[in-house]
Amino acid sequence: MTSGEKMRRECCFRLEALFGQGMQSSCFPWSWRLAGISGKSQILFALVFTTRYLDLFTTFISLYNTVMKVIFLICAYITVYMIYVKFRKTFDSENDSFRLEFLLVPVTGLSFLENHSFTPLEILWTFSIYLESVAILPQLFMISKTGEAETITTHYLFFLGLYRALYIANWVWRYHTEKFYDQIAVVSGVVQTIFYCDFFYLYVTKVLKGKKLSLPMPV
Repeated sequence: MTSGEKMRRECCFRLEALFGQGMQSSCFPWSWRLAGISGKSQILFALVFTTRYLDLFTTFISLYNTVMKVIFLICAYITVYMIYVKFRKTFDSENDSFRLEFLLVPVTGLSFLENHSFTPLEILWTFSIYLESVAILPQLFMISKTGEAETITTHYLFFLGLYRALYIANWVWRYHTEKFYDQIAVVSGVVQTIFYCDFFYLYVTKVLKGKKLSLPMPV
């Protein structure tokens, strides 16, 4: 891995650690009810972190980087365990019905076609970037299917979207200060933010005013 690649991944990870992990640990609704939370989205996020941080076994960047990556992975799989094992009785599996193959198949194909270099670790890293951009879709699909979401769930989703929006701001700043531009990361970030746009509007106009978020039920 070149020094430029190390810098790219170190900088990416700093923003993830600051917003992503803080959001998941503090805002995820660890109550006795998991109604409204998509287990399939959490599985995808666990897969994102797993494929992204395989360089733990090949490259040492810094102690901070290594420790935070391990924390990310542990938290991701604890989340999946909580949903499907510990609190499975309160998990709404009937409405969490998005078919993951509709995301995994095209993302896998695209990661082989469009990447920085055709090596196993780089393809898996690219796969994680593409997958993260669509990992929230099962959650948004679940909300649209039920027609509404609890307030704590909407806060969780808002911080997920905010973390990605700030991730884009990071790339804009790096281009301005370092003339560094990663097309794969930037385009994927923009795509994910677009998915959140409608949700952001409803969050600001309803949730922040004390109203319950509701979406049109699918026909």
